[in-house]
Amino acid sequence: MKPKKTQGFIAVLFASLWFLFAQQALAVNPDEMLSDPKLEQRAREISKEVRCVVCQNQSIDDSNAKLAKDLRILVRERIKAGDSDQQVLNYLVDRYGEFVLLKPRFELHTLLLWIGGPVILLIGIVFLISAARKRKRDSEPMPLSEKEKEELEDLFKNE
Repeated sequence: MKPKKTQGFIAVLFASLWFLFAQQALAVNPDEMLSDPKLEQRAREISKEVRCVVCQNQSIDDSNAKLAKDLRILVRERIKAGDSDQQVLNYLVDRYGEFVLLKPRFELHTLLLWIGGPVILLIGIVFLISAARKRKRDSEPMPLSEKEKEELEDLFKNE
């Protein structure tokens, strides 16, 4: 019985790996590529920084969506027109908004994105520390009052 389970596992593993690599291999089509290898390399680097607005968690370099292909072609057109990498990114941000960048710029309107996570983490740490201190303080026994001490002594005397 075990060999069948092992064979099934191996088949699923190979199918998963094939699917994973096949998706990435098909993202940039040969008809999109620039003939100049240096310009193509620039286009690929820029494409890795731009979010596919359909897939949202993939760069346009990795995505097979039609809009991602259109954006890859647009990037290559801007590069052929002589734009610098920053000018291409600025053009895309002006057209699609800051969301199009996988790594948003550190500016006033994106400040919450950059400091939100660390601030929430610090608030959580402060909360945990204060809860631990309160728990420790609550678990310490309170000293007996004079009346309680007298009652305790009376109980021991009666025995």
